[in-house]
Amino acid sequence: MEPKKNNLKIIADKKSARVILPNMLTLIGVCIGLTSIRFALDGKFEFAIIAIIFAALIDGLDGRIARLIKGTSKVGKELDSLTDMISFGVAPAFIMYFWKLNTLERFGWLLCLIYVICVALRLARFNINSSQESSWRDNFFEGVPSPAGGILVLSPLIISLSGFDYIQLNYNIIVPIFFVITSFLLISKFPSYSFKKIVIPRRTTIFLLFGIVLFFGLLLIYTFNVIAISIIIYVLLLPISFFHFQKIKKRHENDKIQEDDDLEDVL
Repeated sequence: MEPKKNNLKIIADKKSARVILPNMLTLIGVCIGLTSIRFALDGKFEFAIIAIIFAALIDGLDGRIARLIKGTSKVGKELDSLTDMISFGVAPAFIMYFWKLNTLERFGWLLCLIYVICVALRLARFNINSSQESSWRDNFFEGVPSPAGGILVLSPLIISLSGFDYIQLNYNIIVPIFFVITSFLLISKFPSYSFKKIVIPRRTTIFLLFGIVLFFGLLLIYTFNVIAISIIIYVLLLPISFFHFQKIKKRHENDKIQEDDDLEDVL
């Protein structure tokens, strides 16, 4: 019996070792999210934005790494939600409050509270839905995901840093509008692409790698311009994802009706 116990212990140790890496990445994301608030306090809004972008990149990597090395765990799932709450809920709200919403006094603080609450509700709903069986709906998020929401509310600040605001924009009006719209998208059932199950043909892998290198190269040189253009592309994809979802949903409903009719014919 002793060798069997030793084998079980070795397996458990290997599982624990695999869990450490993705959880460490998640905790690093927490630190980066909190650091962005420190940058905002010091008035270094450029560094605050870059910190949020890094947190978003880590958020996209930790889950994939966990699944790749088979290191997923319940602790990791809870940590990921807490990290998203800090990095894409609390941190963006504070950044925008220190940048512009503080001039609106109580109303500005109310907008921050509403946004953070919507992020919390969005994450709670995501955790509940993630335990359901997989289906074609997994290709879509129910509402805008919290990382995208965090970057969307920062859009006015990013546009101001990019130099794209060639006309004098009234940020006292634009910022509250972005907060209200993003808060609604977070808690709505609006379908948005998840990009989790994209299958890349092997023959196009080299072009994908080239595109990724080109994107990050441009991001290093024209940081805020690239981020602003990426936000515009994402916003334009939202109506496309909605109509794509409706098309697939209608096709599956028709297939289900056809199956029911075939079953009735057999009976």
